[in-house]
Amino acid sequence: MKRILFVVIFCLALCDSNAQKVIRVGSKHFTEGYILSEMLAQLLESKGFVVERKFNLGGTLVCFEALRKGEIDIYPEYTGTITREILRGKINELNKLGLSISKPYGFNNTYSLVVKSGLKSISELKDHPELKAGISYEFLKRQDGWEALANTYDLPQKPTALEHGLAYEALLNGKIDITDCYSTDGEISVNNLIILKDDKNFFPRYEAVSFYRSDLNKDAIEVIDQLTGKISEGDMSKMNADAVYGKKSFETIAKEFLGTKSEKTNNDLLNKILQHLYLTFTALALAIIVALPLGTWLSFKPGVSNFFLYVAGLLQTIPSIALLAIMIPVFGIGSLPAIVALLVYAVLPILRNTITGLRGIDPLLKEAAATLGMSRMQKLRYVSLPLAAPSILAGIRTAAVINVGTATLAAFIGAGGLGEYIVTGLALNNTQMILKGAIPAAILALAIELVFELIERRLTPAHLRKK
Repeated sequence: MKRILFVVIFCLALCDSNAQKVIRVGSKHFTEGYILSEMLAQLLESKGFVVERKFNLGGTLVCFEALRKGEIDIYPEYTGTITREILRGKINELNKLGLSISKPYGFNNTYSLVVKSGLKSISELKDHPELKAGISYEFLKRQDGWEALANTYDLPQKPTALEHGLAYEALLNGKIDITDCYSTDGEISVNNLIILKDDKNFFPRYEAVSFYRSDLNKDAIEVIDQLTGKISEGDMSKMNADAVYGKKSFETIAKEFLGTKSEKTNNDLLNKILQHLYLTFTALALAIIVALPLGTWLSFKPGVSNFFLYVAGLLQTIPSIALLAIMIPVFGIGSLPAIVALLVYAVLPILRNTITGLRGIDPLLKEAAATLGMSRMQKLRYVSLPLAAPSILAGIRTAAVINVGTATLAAFIGAGGLGEYIVTGLALNNTQMILKGAIPAAILALAIELVFELIERRLTPAHLRKK
């Protein structure tokens, strides 16, 4: 008995030891973030740690909340962002949050503004109100972003919000004249763009560092410290250019710089399709479980049903990315918040079509059923639900198609799926990669539409089928 107990304890201890070696590495969805996160992941893997990649996270707020809540263990960040945007100058809050930062990687990736030609400093923009500015969404509202910069320099421009990766294309095509940049962006040197001098020293230093939980495995901390002082601004700029213009994968770029052997295999198309289907149909199944019984009950309660339909309709008007962001403080990141958000969007069409289908049944048929002595449940099972089947199935089909499209946005909170290709393609301004995610998603939507059409024909009573 003692031997068995010893073996059990040993196995549990071994499992616990292995569990401690699983490191979840996060990444913001921009080129440099992907590359640095891949470096961290490969360094850890080279030392025997099991790494779970949580890339494509929406931005600073999403990454920080995920780190604070323990959804990820580490991600690359910048000292200026930590002090200005996250801690708002309260440096001593870092220890209270249970977080730490590593020593700098070796380069300062400061924010600035960039133009094609004609100007040298940010102060000169004051005399050129005709110049059009296109600014990234995050930079517009940061504490160290556009509003504070415009007040410091008294800038007259009223910027348009753009995705960072698309802003360079707009600048090169003459659609805008100014955009914000990171000083190590690969687009700057390749296109001979001019970084405007911060002549009033508005921006702090943005030293690249590892931002991690203080309870991170000590051996893992020693591994990530290998990046200390190893990456120059020139190195980082070249790697960014290799991703954007050389079309190299983030895995390859990191591997070439570090000299590691990466065995990552979780980025293949099949896995992303399966994850996309998992998100879609898990949420759809839950929506059916919720909406079908509720809709059936509400079909007998006309006075109450309008309220429920109003609430469901109101929830569906919330923008998808906003709803996903709202889910993070409650459910964290990953599949769970994505499924909950998709559930919200799937409920309305199923609920509405169930109520409509059941209410639209000819009263004479109900009376005939009652005459035959059927109970309420028998009438529902043998008369109402079969007759309402076309309407109910149409609602389920609509919900399924909506979920396939909306699930692509789940990549912003680390839920995976085909949206990862789209989000990464936007960051790289890579149309081919965007299509790699968009085309399979569209094919899935069409396939689901056809499958549900066949199911609808199968379950609909013969006399109700369209000839």
